[in-house]
Amino acid sequence: MTNEEVWRALETVKDPEIDSVSIVDLGMVEQVEIRDDMVSIHLLPTFLGCPALDIIRSRVEEAVKQAGAQAVTVEFLRHPPWTSDRISEVGRERLKQFGIAPPPRQMEPGAWQVECPYCGAERTVMENLFGPTACRSIFYCRQCKNPFEAMKPVLPLAME
Repeated sequence: MTNEEVWRALETVKDPEIDSVSIVDLGMVEQVEIRDDMVSIHLLPTFLGCPALDIIRSRVEEAVKQAGAQAVTVEFLRHPPWTSDRISEVGRERLKQFGIAPPPRQMEPGAWQVECPYCGAERTVMENLFGPTACRSIFYCRQCKNPFEAMKPVLPLAME
């Protein structure tokens, strides 16, 4: 089993709640190790308390075994922490297509402005910090008048 085969298999593993975005697009794959036909995969959860981690683990195991691995182990790491800047450009576009505004790449302290995933307007307002999952909030677009979800930003801490 090659590294490329494992990564192709991981591309097929979609986020259980956002089926247009793979765990690779979300930047969850930290490390892949291959020894003979045994594969070890280290993932960074977007949130440690995410209830979908067991589903993600089983889907990763299944996809990599179908690609030819004899044995697959999946470990969720606590360090380094996942940050939203790990989301690929493809992942950001797929979030928008799903109707979720991707998190900003950089933020000013205290500010969180997102573009509407439907019309691209910046005239949006947060309606509720708490969305349907721990990683999303509810926004409203003043331009097209649609409510939408936005992925919460989790940015790296600035080291001084």
